[in-house]
Amino acid sequence: MNAAAITRQSKSNLALAFVSLGPERKRDITIFYAFCRVVDDIADSAELSIVEKRERLTDWRQMLGASDPDEPLLARDVRQLMAKYSLPPGMLEEIIAGVEMDLSIARYPTFEELRVYCYRVASAVGLVSIEIFGHRNPRCREYAIDLGLALQMTNIIRDVWKDFQTGRIYLPQEDLARFRYSEAALTKRQYNEQFIQLMQFQASRAREFFSRAATELPPEDRRAMAPAEIMRSIYRALLRRIELDNFRVFEKEYRLSRLEKAGRITAQLFKSFLNWPRRASV
Repeated sequence: MNAAAITRQSKSNLALAFVSLGPERKRDITIFYAFCRVVDDIADSAELSIVEKRERLTDWRQMLGASDPDEPLLARDVRQLMAKYSLPPGMLEEIIAGVEMDLSIARYPTFEELRVYCYRVASAVGLVSIEIFGHRNPRCREYAIDLGLALQMTNIIRDVWKDFQTGRIYLPQEDLARFRYSEAALTKRQYNEQFIQLMQFQASRAREFFSRAATELPPEDRRAMAPAEIMRSIYRALLRRIELDNFRVFEKEYRLSRLEKAGRITAQLFKSFLNWPRRASV
C-alpha cells in the first residue's frame, strides 16, 4: 500500500488538514504521515506479539538510515524525504520510541512522565511537519511542541474508556489520587463528581497548551502553518464540546461532523490566506 492509500484509509483529521497544501508539500507530508501511521499500527496490532512488534519497529529504525532488500516502498520514500528536508534520523526515531512506549508502559505515575510520551507521539510529529510545511522562524518549534501536547491531551481525554479497554491509563496516577478517583472506579465506569473534576483538570492542562501554541506561532509563519492551524481549530472545538457535555466519555464517542470540520477548514484557510491576526481561543 502506498503513502496516499495509507493516508486515505486512516480517515484522520490530519489528512483533512492537508487540503491547504500545494501538490509537492502535500505529497511529502502524506509520505511522512504514512510513516507515522505504519509504526503506530505496528504498536497497536492485535495480531503481532510484543517481540514481533519490537522487531518490526527495530527494522524501521534501521531503514531510516539504510536500505534493505526486502523493505517496503515507503521506506525509500521516507529516506528521500529526510534528505530533501535535512531531517536527521533522530527526529523520526523519536516517534518510533513513542509508539514503542505502549509496548511496556500502561500507567504513568506523573504528568512529567506522561509528557515524554506525548512529546514523542505528537510534538515530534509536529516538529517534522513544520519542516515540510516550510516554517521560517525558529520559534515555530515551540509552537509545534505545545500544539502537539494540546492535541495529544485532547485525545487522552476523549479516549479514556477506549484506552482503558486496551489496558492503558494515560491519566497520570498522581491526578487520580489528587481527585480521589481510583482505577477500580474507572473499571466500573463510575461517573461522579470526582471524575468530572479529574477530567476538568486534564482539560485545563490541554487548554493551556492550546493557548501557548496560539501565542507562539510567529506571524510570518501563519500562512505556512495553515494545516497545523486547521488541526488546532478542530481539536480545540472537540475539547470544548467534551467540556460542555461534562465529559460523558463512558457513554459517547465525541467527534465533529463533516460539515463542522469543513466549516473550520474553510475559516482557517481564509485566515491563512488573508493572514488575519489570530485570537488565542476559538
